[in-house]
Amino acid sequence: MAEELKLKDDYAANFFKVVLDRRSVRKYTEERISDEDLKIILESGRQAPSGENAQPWRFIVVRDQKNKDFLSSVGKNASGRRFTGEYLSKRMQDRFEGLQDPEKRIQAFKRLTSGNVSAFMAEADTNIIILGRKDVWDAPFDTSAAIENMHLTCTSLGLGACWLVAPCIDVRDEMKMKNYFGIPEEFKLFGILSMGVPARVANPRPRIPLHELVHNEKYGEYLYEKPEEKGGEA
Repeated sequence: MAEELKLKDDYAANFFKVVLDRRSVRKYTEERISDEDLKIILESGRQAPSGENAQPWRFIVVRDQKNKDFLSSVGKNASGRRFTGEYLSKRMQDRFEGLQDPEKRIQAFKRLTSGNVSAFMAEADTNIIILGRKDVWDAPFDTSAAIENMHLTCTSLGLGACWLVAPCIDVRDEMKMKNYFGIPEEFKLFGILSMGVPARVANPRPRIPLHELVHNEKYGEYLYEKPEEKGGEA
């Protein structure tokens, strides 16, 4: 359906291309992000919307290898605990039910339960830790808007990025992060954006079509009809 959208001008077309091209990139080259590009990315986060213009976000830029290694360690342990729990509760097996190749299933289980799925922060050129003020009610939503702005800006600059929350969910991991990076108590961790020059461009992940997502006035009455099968996704 994306190809069928009628975009009114080049400005809209260019923006929508950035939206379509955005990927979660976890493999990077050794090429550095320029200081100019980093400032543009941070500025795009600063320009995000926030309830009552509270602007609760604060950003910590992490480029030193020792600090990146610490992030990677916390993220790996956090993801390992989470996905081991999913495996033991059988949720992971249900999630990968469609993956028929037994060898690929084993590889996926090992990568997740080991926590390696979040260990790539050590290889990223830059990690941005996103904090939010605890006294702002809308901080979870405001900071998410800032992260999405920065993620899309990375794509527009030809960079790759991945939005992580693994080191921010468990209060034990959050305390490790706050102690290590000197984060004041009045702030909460909401996410990390890892960035770098992508080593490869990932294929797009499947998306649920609009006719299954969009309801008209009330739930269960769909706005769009399911298109006739033409060999492609609507």
